[in-house]
Amino acid sequence: MAKKNENRTLVSLVCEECKTPNYNVSKNKKNTTERLELNKFCNKCRKVTTHKEKK
Repeated sequence: MAKKNENRTLVSLVCEECKTPNYNVSKNKKNTTERLELNKFCNKCRKVTTHKEKK
């Protein structure tokens, strides 16, 4: 069996409109090599916006 969380790392997602970091998610680096881009709710903007992975 594989070890738990072997290829997963924590990344933070930043709102594209207000540039505030809102979410921390785990990402499998082996399967998804490109940067994450998800639609999430931003508390500061008070609407659903695109959130991209922080460098």
